[in-house]
Amino acid sequence: MDERLTAAVAQFEKVMAAQLERVDRMKNDGDFVDFEKLDKIIIGVCGGDGIGPVITNEAARVTEYLLADDVAAGKVEIRYIDGLTIENRVACMKAIPDDVLAELKECHVILKGPTTTPRAGDPWPNIESANVAMRKELDLFANVRPVKVPEQGIDWTFFRENTEGAYTLGSCGCNVSEDLAVDFTVTTTQGTERIARLAYEYARKNNKGRVSIITKANVVKTTDGKFLRLCQEIGKEYPEIVTDDWYIDITTAKLIDEKRRRDFRVFILPNLYGDIITDEAAEFQGGVGTAGSANYGKRYSMFEAIHGSAPRMMAEGRGIYADPCSMLRATVMMLSHIGRQEAADKLERALDICMFEEKKLTITGRDTGCTCEEFGNYVMETVEGLK
Repeated sequence: MDERLTAAVAQFEKVMAAQLERVDRMKNDGDFVDFEKLDKIIIGVCGGDGIGPVITNEAARVTEYLLADDVAAGKVEIRYIDGLTIENRVACMKAIPDDVLAELKECHVILKGPTTTPRAGDPWPNIESANVAMRKELDLFANVRPVKVPEQGIDWTFFRENTEGAYTLGSCGCNVSEDLAVDFTVTTTQGTERIARLAYEYARKNNKGRVSIITKANVVKTTDGKFLRLCQEIGKEYPEIVTDDWYIDITTAKLIDEKRRRDFRVFILPNLYGDIITDEAAEFQGGVGTAGSANYGKRYSMFEAIHGSAPRMMAEGRGIYADPCSMLRATVMMLSHIGRQEAADKLERALDICMFEEKKLTITGRDTGCTCEEFGNYVMETVEGLK
């Protein structure tokens, strides 16, 4: 056999062996954490880099305000975790340094700021995305992103599979020769069924009448085909919910169709498609700076903004004007997840008032608007007015 093919087959065998081990681990997964049974909930605050520490610390400050009684009673502990900067990650050549990962694993939920992922032409080595690594290490299999614009009839919740598809093996591809490069995409029965069931359970509990499965199964027949088929099988267990399926290309078009987009409610998508389409969806709400996301696993959960670390803002000295709304929206999801629904509802209502209704302060990313801290104060003052 050509030595190039021998090397490529060896790489493929290594990748598939790791995936088979992952399947075995998923088969032995336990249940989700029951936060009501915990004596103390540990919230990790991991700022990342760029504007990450600015907006994440603001979210933590609002969280401490909302959960002041629980913190004082020892029912909630907030821990600050440093070390996820690009400089620190490059210094040890790991997506997540070992000591940082150990600290993260001591927490139940994590508020995480944006992190820089090097790309071709950047002055950094090509280390793996910290987000991708965290999702794999903590088995955060579901990325959930809500988008609401009531006046346009938009009420969407996206369930993006987080640990499979094209992203999970994005650093495991193979340069077969100077002329041929190959990447891998993966779909498993266990991975697909758990994201599908989470989406349908959400639809049932929240009275959403439709779940749409998004793939490109007409072309990517093996992996996308399996994803579609398994989601449809899970859907049969929820007869009160309408299940339909769409190809990713026409879905992106229909989201801008003013009549048709009102029909969508809950989406289930493989990793790559979910990443792309949720950024499009966030634009309807005011841009990626307005949207937060949740990453759920059975043991751990992580909540974050959906935008990047904005290094240019920091380089230009504008970091204090960074918009915290994405992290605050993520905080709403975190509070709900740990059973503090009243606090979650108050924060969500306050954000609606501050961002869309009163708008006494405006974030522009420059000194023409308010600072991140000033907006956080505005949100807390608004929450106080709701009591």
